[in-house]
Amino acid sequence: MHKDSRIYIAGHLGMVGSAIHRKLRSEGHHDFVLRSFEDLDLRRQEQVEDFFQAERPDYVIVAAAKVGGIVANDTYRAEFIYENLMIQNNIIHAAWQHGVKKLLFLGSSCIYPKNAPQPIKEDYLLTGVLEPTNEPYAIAKIAGIKMCESYYRQYGCEFISVMPTNLYGPNDNYNLETSHVLPALIRKMHLAKCLENNDWQSIREDLVKRPLDQTHREVEKQWSEKELINLLEKRGITCKNDAALQDSGSPVRLTLWGSGKVYREFLHVDDMADACVHIMQHVSAETLYTQLKQTHINIGTGKDLAIKDLAEKTKNIVGFRGNIQWDQSKPDGTPKKQLDVSLLNNLGWQPTIGLEKGIDNVYKHYLAEE
Repeated sequence: MHKDSRIYIAGHLGMVGSAIHRKLRSEGHHDFVLRSFEDLDLRRQEQVEDFFQAERPDYVIVAAAKVGGIVANDTYRAEFIYENLMIQNNIIHAAWQHGVKKLLFLGSSCIYPKNAPQPIKEDYLLTGVLEPTNEPYAIAKIAGIKMCESYYRQYGCEFISVMPTNLYGPNDNYNLETSHVLPALIRKMHLAKCLENNDWQSIREDLVKRPLDQTHREVEKQWSEKELINLLEKRGITCKNDAALQDSGSPVRLTLWGSGKVYREFLHVDDMADACVHIMQHVSAETLYTQLKQTHINIGTGKDLAIKDLAEKTKNIVGFRGNIQWDQSKPDGTPKKQLDVSLLNNLGWQPTIGLEKGIDNVYKHYLAEE
């Protein structure tokens, strides 16, 4: 990509898209084509084709998607498969029609089989059964990978797919119904800390700033303390004066889903953006599909940890003192998802942001937004 190349970032207001936008701007790129959902509904083929006809981008990055955590994926199954298929199909096809020089499609590590060998190599795609809770989303993303590969093999298009691990960072989604595990932990720990400090005003401000779920969008700032306690209890944040809780020096207990024993890998979104730009600049479709004989590239750290350990790290960074309880009646999801990132490493890229430093920076950003 040249500094004056015309670049369209689909989903530029989201966590990933905004990080890629920041990264490209920092390298001197300036000719961006950007549209919000209100201006361009990517689910509508006619709108997308009209947009490409009018704007003629040279490069396209597909960071737009309907995303969410385990609850959202399992609850809104129809929306997840329909909307993601429509978004990616419309963009990829229009990119071919209008001669886009290169396209980068962003997927998710959930594309791999539930019980894939660890660490997960790119070769393991389509070798087993998917995790049921996010199967619709995974199928959509697999279709996107195969679409990019097919447009290369039939038309010679420079369309490449990347599969990131779990991402976190600025502009993350903190809606407790649709968020992923790390932003949900950060927000719940923050609210729990405010509760144990009797900081009712900070709780009110947080609820005004960020919706708790799909339907609960607070507009008032003057809830009573009892109303706030009831709201938090519904999200697993409880205040009880029993002996077990007092042992921790806090009357607050935080209940989290699952056993906490599953393992996940986490990558800061700024590292993800850096990897995407590296691939756009240095990896061709011929290299990926013909020389390396792969359909996509994993992006991650190659290191994972148990969710229990992640919770403890987050707890220490946020400053919550209470107890954590695990509700094992709730699903865990895939037991382990650690990506093999040797392919990307061999292509000349390594992450630079450690997990604890990353979480600390994200929490500071979270507080600054209040």
